Amino acid sequence: MEQNNDISFLLNIEALNEAAEMLKAMAHPVRIAILKLLSNGKPLTVSEIHEILNIEQSTTSHHLSIMKTRNIVCSKRKGKNIYYTISHERIKNILMCIQQCKKT
Repeated sequence: MEQNNDISFLLNIEALNEAAEMLKAMAHPVRIAILKLLSNGKPLTVSEIHEILNIEQSTTSHHLSIMKTRNIVCSKRKGKNIYYTISHERIKNILMCIQQCKKT
């Protein structure tokens, strides 16, 4: 039965396009670094992310915006701060695959 699900996914062009767009949105070193930082589960603000990664705050906001548009990260406002987290557990699985693909 699981093989039928795999085949129906492969034939579902809409699902394949969605997956490709998500992967394209993740395919940048800064975005991967942001996702790895968020993968520990602790919500972080743009300011916290830019300070930890030592990148410009505007650059951080730009990359978060791209990932938010593709539903890779989500945000929640608390007072005057906006906290970002990873949207789905599957994003963490993709990050683990990326980590395993790096050269040793």
